[in-house]
Parts: sequence; C-alpha cells; structure tokens
Amino acid sequence: MTELRTSQPARHPSPTAKAVALSHLIFERPDLPRAGEFLRDFGLQIATSTEESLHLRGTSSAPYCYRIHHGDHARFLGMGFAVASREELEALSRLPGASCIEPVRHPGGGEQVVLTDPSGFTIEVIHGQIPVDELPHRGPIHFNSAGQSLRVNGTQRPPAQAPEVIRLGHCVIEVADYQATSAWYTQHLGLIPSDVQVLPDGSPAVCFFRLDLGDRPADHHTLAMAQGFMPLYSHSAFEVIDADAVGMGQRVLREKGWRHAWGIGRHILGSQIFDYWNDPWGAKHEHYCDGDLFTADRPTGVHPVSREAMAQWGPPMPASFTKPKLTPAALLALIQNLRRSPDLNVRKLVTLAKLFG
Repeated sequence: MTELRTSQPARHPSPTAKAVALSHLIFERPDLPRAGEFLRDFGLQIATSTEESLHLRGTSSAPYCYRIHHGDHARFLGMGFAVASREELEALSRLPGASCIEPVRHPGGGEQVVLTDPSGFTIEVIHGQIPVDELPHRGPIHFNSAGQSLRVNGTQRPPAQAPEVIRLGHCVIEVADYQATSAWYTQHLGLIPSDVQVLPDGSPAVCFFRLDLGDRPADHHTLAMAQGFMPLYSHSAFEVIDADAVGMGQRVLREKGWRHAWGIGRHILGSQIFDYWNDPWGAKHEHYCDGDLFTADRPTGVHPVSREAMAQWGPPMPASFTKPKLTPAALLALIQNLRRSPDLNVRKLVTLAKLFG
C-alpha cells in the first residue's frame, strides 16, 4: 500500500495569483423555486431569476454570492474567487486545463478564467466585477455588560423575520486527494493555512485556509478542507450582523419547517457563533457572526482533531453532521480512492469514522 504523506498544508512562496475574496458558490438543483424558497427564508435575496438559473445576494456590494442552475440532480459544482489584477488572470489562463480569459455573463460582469481543482471542483476566478449598491440591514444590538451600560432606556427587539445575510463567508469541502488539492489552492490562489487539525499519525484531517491580504485582516478561513474518501460539499457559511440574528434565523427557519443540522454554539478554531441548517437536498448552510480575523503574518496552528475540538460551547456535534450518504456511487468511489489516492488507507478511514461517526 502506498505510504501516506504527512506533510502539513503550507504557504507557497510565490503563488500564481492571490485571491482577494470568495465571490460565489455554484450549484445545480432540480427545483429552482424550492431552492429559492429555502434561501430566502435563510436570509439571501434574489438578484436575478429565470427558468434556468437563480442568482442570490446578501446586503453587501457583491452583485451575487450564490448561483443555481437548473439540473436533473442536486449537485455542488464549485465556487468563484476574485483576484485584484488582470495579470493574475493571464497567469492562471496559462495553467494546464485552464480556459482562456472570457467575459463573465452573470451579475457584475468582469472577466474570468475557469479552472478545475485536483478534486474536480469548478473554480471560476474573476476580475473586474462591478459592485452594486449595498442593501440596508439593521445595525448590531448594543449589549449591556457588567460595568458598562450601552443601552439605557432602550430595549432589544430585533424583527421576527429572516436574518439579513450580509455576505458569503466561507465554503468547506471534503476531498480524497488531500495533499494535491491543498497544494493547488496555496500555489495558485495564494491561500494561507490558518489552523490544521491532525490525526494521530500526523496527517491533516482538516485545514482552515484564509486569504493573503497582507496587513489587512482576513477571515480566519475562506476555504476549509477535510480529509474524506471522495470530493464532497460539506457546508457554506454566511455572515449576519450579530448573535441575535443567528438566533432569529433559528426561530424563523424552525417555524418555516426546515431541517436543523447543528447549533447554536461557538467554534474553537475561527471562534464564530454558528447555527447550521439543511436545504431541501440536505446541503448544510451556516449562519455565523463574530469570527476571528488574521493578518498574513499570523503563523499556522497545529492541533489534534476530535469531535470536542469543534465547539467551545453549544450542543455536541451530531454524528449526522459528518456522516456520508453511502450510496452505490459513494461506495464505488470509496473503493476506487482507497486503491488510488496516496492520502487514504483503511486505517485512516477507520480513525475518522471513530472520531466523527
């Protein structure tokens, strides 16, 4: 059996490009109205709608952050990143398998290069997208704390409605070819490992990658990658204004009859207050607030992985949160990737199953 590589994800000294934002996610769904219903209850707003596609946005100046195409099956296709210069698009267009630079035919326009990462996800890298006017959203609630009174002769009464999603924060994927996929994102998009959770053999189980924005603070993670047995979408996360918005999101989504996944709690790595919900096809979507921000000089942390390491407080992470659907196609992929991938073996899969099963 091929020996496992235990090197950790690492910064690349001279990346092809440096992403400055996670711009959007790309899905296929067999029922666009049903998909839109969930996402509106979740707090996104329709930017454009046709019989074949939906574009949804938050209140920020991003023209859209969530794109859905009509398709026979519910699938996650990939995601988009923004870069700061056309020269970076030109450099990316010279990579093997890359598209030429082409116009973007979605809200905001601009130009793009379309790539495929080593795990098969579509990556659209865009430049020159035109921002739109921000939409209004309520401000943060002022908290009275011991020794400091910020709210006097006032009350807390946030509206009982879907929380206003401000922006797309991050996406989490599972991959079989962990080392190759991790290296691709650090080499070609300049992502920085913020924290790595490792298995007892020293191999990475989860890595949280942030954007390299230099001295400007970046979210603790924009992309997270977990070791799995096949490429899968794990979840995506959307920022809301404060903890009351997270709580109101839970109330509204529960009243609307949607299926809860996990929360409310606070993560350890990244520190976000979180709450997760399933869309009609079981894809997890997270409301969060109060995440950590790191500049580029923050070193990578390395930590043992465990179920307990996923949250500071809140309900324990349920086994259903990470349990894969073992369809015939998934079982075939498991067998094929065990034979093929240098990052997988039976012992590792058993360890992961004991930790999260």
